[in-house]
Amino acid sequence: MIYVDGSALCRFLPGVKYFDEWNAWVVPRIDQVAMTQLGVTELRQAAELMPRDQKARAYDVVDQVRAKIAMIRFSDQNVSVSTHAAAVLKPFAALHLGAAVAHPAMDTIATYDAELAQAAELYGLTVVTPGLEPGWHGGGPAS
Repeated sequence: MIYVDGSALCRFLPGVKYFDEWNAWVVPRIDQVAMTQLGVTELRQAAELMPRDQKARAYDVVDQVRAKIAMIRFSDQNVSVSTHAAAVLKPFAALHLGAAVAHPAMDTIATYDAELAQAAELYGLTVVTPGLEPGWHGGGPAS
């Protein structure tokens, strides 16, 4: 399975950079991706920042994402990983890393956060970032 963080979820919003690349990559895999409530919160925040005339459409996107993508919960193991990762990552990124690492079915993370991508590779996760060149984050090759 593929864990999707908030930076990737925001690519569902029309007009956001890499919107086309993200959607072309993720839509065929939509049944293989999962997110946490934290990612939904970040997506909602991004929708709130959209221009007034685009907000209704942005909130429709939030509802569609919630309906189509599996939701996973934070576990004790997640929090343990996140606590260690918080020494080098921003708090939300650490929580996303913990969610991806702790879930037994996750082997991939979709993110546009360079530091999170680097840390995820250290934990053995494959990093995918549609629209960006391989190695964009200063780590190994990206997809």
